[in-house]
Amino acid sequence: MATRLGILVGGGPAPGINGVIASAAIEALNSGLDVVGIYDGYAHIARGDTSQVAPLRLDDVSRIHNTGGSILRTSRTNPAKDERTLANCVESLLSLDLRYLIAIGGDDTTYGASKIAERTAGRLGIVTVPKTIDNDLPLPDNAPTFGFETARSVGAGIVENLMEDARTASRWYLAVTMGRKSGSLALGICKAAGATLAVIPEEFPPGTIDLDLIVDTLVGAIVKRAADGRDHGVAVIAEGFVERLSPADLAVMSDASRDAYGNVRLAEIPIGVVLRDAVRKRLEEIGVGTTVVPKDIGYELRCAKPVPFDVEYTRTLGYGAVRYLLKGGSGALIALSGGRVVPVTLGELTDPQTGRIRVRLVDIITESYEVARQYMIRLEPEDLREPQLSRLSSKTKLDPEAFAQRFGRLFPTVPVRRAG
Repeated sequence: MATRLGILVGGGPAPGINGVIASAAIEALNSGLDVVGIYDGYAHIARGDTSQVAPLRLDDVSRIHNTGGSILRTSRTNPAKDERTLANCVESLLSLDLRYLIAIGGDDTTYGASKIAERTAGRLGIVTVPKTIDNDLPLPDNAPTFGFETARSVGAGIVENLMEDARTASRWYLAVTMGRKSGSLALGICKAAGATLAVIPEEFPPGTIDLDLIVDTLVGAIVKRAADGRDHGVAVIAEGFVERLSPADLAVMSDASRDAYGNVRLAEIPIGVVLRDAVRKRLEEIGVGTTVVPKDIGYELRCAKPVPFDVEYTRTLGYGAVRYLLKGGSGALIALSGGRVVPVTLGELTDPQTGRIRVRLVDIITESYEVARQYMIRLEPEDLREPQLSRLSSKTKLDPEAFAQRFGRLFPTVPVRRAG
């Protein structure tokens, strides 16, 4: 029987990947297995090309755990794109004489691994190790996905610098962060850095998000800061709201292409520029003048040197993945709970309605979110009541009633009490 373990990385980079590769390879080698790294995720094997592999030896991995990036590189190739692609992946992995496979990735990589596991049951043991700076996989005990803590730390440092620049130059920054479905990274960066406010998709009712509501949220915060004598601020905005825009609003933004999993390539959409222009226009309409500057915070987070939390975390995950496989396990995602390795079956992670991996969203009824919200500067229902209403409207050319009407739609379930 084959005694070889393969490791591949799928999806976008995240700090800590090399820590998983290193610890998994070391444990496998110490257990008598040969280890090979598969370059560029599923990209080559999906075409039946098995030449892009290399042996991993102790000297290759012993000191990579605290480095950024991925020594095996990565790709977004979908192994389950169609029957031929899936068959190529299965045949390639088996022809490499693999007995075990560790796939490091997020929800899409996990979904692809689950399809390969179905085809290779009994022949190939497969586990996935969850990786995403979006922090959107439903792990036990609400544990973070590896890479998130580093991305939040680096992102918070960037926002702190923007906050100082905003104060010094009297301007507003609209900092757009990664987060396709979840606003966890945007909220975490905002909360850690003490930014003026965060805007995340979870704050809006289910369904389509009206772009005007996001614009008014930002404009309302700018006006409220002005009423407090401050002409600057930083708003941290999760890019994922784009996927919930109406087709008309999305068309205004871009005709961005889609990746191998059918996801809109958010990096191709000038989210910050569109928001800047819309906010500038709204400010002009209400007679408020300020400088608004967009700033994307994304790629510089993905290959950052991991913080100690992620170094320690990933070393345990890689070790646990190998131990689980050697005990005969397969078809699971490796997580930690209370310091122990916990395999989570792919069935537990799958949404029965969509057949895809469930997404973990920010729970906005928790104290963790409440604390973040309490420290933000943004319009609240009481701001549309006197005496605060007149105080805010005086910073614009709107009278109190017109101000309440314009911004009252931010709170559709709250009755607005106007002056008089």
